Amino acid sequence: MLLTLTTTHRPATDLGHLLVKHPDRLQSFDLPTGTAHVLYPEADEQRCTAALLVEVDPLRLAGGRGRGKAKAATPETFTLGQYVNDRPYAASSLLSSALAKVFRSALRGESRDRPELAATAIPLEVRVPVLRCRGGAELAVRVFAPLGWTVTADPIPLDGTHPEWGDSRYVALTLAGTFRVADALNHLYVLLPVLDDAKHYWVAPDEVDKLLRAGAGWLADHPERALITRRYLAHRRALAGQALARLAELRLADEAPADDSVADEPTAESPQRASLAVRRREAVLAALRAGGATRVLDLGCGGGALLTALAADRRFTEVVGTDVSSHALTLAARRLRLDRLPERQRDRIRLWQSALTYRDDRLRGYDAAVLMEVIEHVDPPRLPALEDAVFSHARPGTVVMTTPNAEYNVRYEGLGAGRFRHADHRFEWTRSEFTSWVERVAATYGYTATTSGVGDEDPEVGAPTQLAVLTRQEESR
Repeated sequence: MLLTLTTTHRPATDLGHLLVKHPDRLQSFDLPTGTAHVLYPEADEQRCTAALLVEVDPLRLAGGRGRGKAKAATPETFTLGQYVNDRPYAASSLLSSALAKVFRSALRGESRDRPELAATAIPLEVRVPVLRCRGGAELAVRVFAPLGWTVTADPIPLDGTHPEWGDSRYVALTLAGTFRVADALNHLYVLLPVLDDAKHYWVAPDEVDKLLRAGAGWLADHPERALITRRYLAHRRALAGQALARLAELRLADEAPADDSVADEPTAESPQRASLAVRRREAVLAALRAGGATRVLDLGCGGGALLTALAADRRFTEVVGTDVSSHALTLAARRLRLDRLPERQRDRIRLWQSALTYRDDRLRGYDAAVLMEVIEHVDPPRLPALEDAVFSHARPGTVVMTTPNAEYNVRYEGLGAGRFRHADHRFEWTRSEFTSWVERVAATYGYTATTSGVGDEDPEVGAPTQLAVLTRQEESR
């Protein structure tokens, strides 16, 4: 079975650093079911392709089945099927397991030589020439397109010389998009066996943790999360129920409660477009990077979606999440997998219970602070206390804020006049109201400010989310 990963990022050969596999060498890795090879069919500054070729040994595959445990129900559980099947040729959970072993560091987003590039989205193309797809090409689109991939899934004929026989259950899959390499690999790790709808090994309870770890940042909000969860866990109801419950917790404590009551976009749209929550998070990260921040506060961090993205980027040497809710901090710790992180990574991350309307000495001296979809949850009479605590006392070098644009609400179906996007919102500002507040705060506390929008810009009512970046002016001596 074969998978290729191509980039046109310049220099394209940096792909070797991200995968931790040198383009000039053929490397082989022993697997429980065969051998995996990594090679580069092309590698120059303009274009680089890494190929993962997995040779499956049917005897080893059959010999390792079960290991004394009950066997997963698959078409190969009958005796002859263990030896005569499509496993050596069609992408399946065998390829997914090979990805996990061969590209372990890349899946975690780690690169000793190119840490900044590992945290950067680059143009990628993935090709899987033969993939068993139970549900057909349409299902491949349904699971990959919501993540932002452009999907081409061409059905493979049963026999090219007999077109009247129709198509087989296999597709040739091509994905194109701009992603971190780690994100792309985690998408493939989860979704290849989902499309195949079979696993070559017994699905134990620890598979729930593997699914949530690989699905961090995208699975909880995926429209097909129930199908993905059931198939990944081999239709084991108890495990699927446990995983879906944990995903529901993450959604409830996500960084953008404004989107719990209404959809990110008001009408049906292209499935390839990233959700508003993802675009908002990317806009905040871009602002932090542009400001050169390395020590960052996520104020009102909720369930930790932004914290996860911050922790994945090694340029942020210290990441602090605060929230008034201890339950939200517990969910954030679970989402970050703090109990599983190596000590060096864990030491970069802190979670503190703190209220935004009270001065907290622990928050002083940081490069930047983020209030993402937070301020609208504060009662208006308490806003002066928030201003004092953040801009006067903590006084970070940069403050990045997002909040809903109230004018855009008319574009949401079912959101009547005077209604907010979420029941817990205390107010929602128009663009002029937000700009006025930002400019007043900046003038009062010695900051400069810029405002812009996040999401598709409507010519009449603007973008769905408002973004402000406030930069502290140099102190006079």
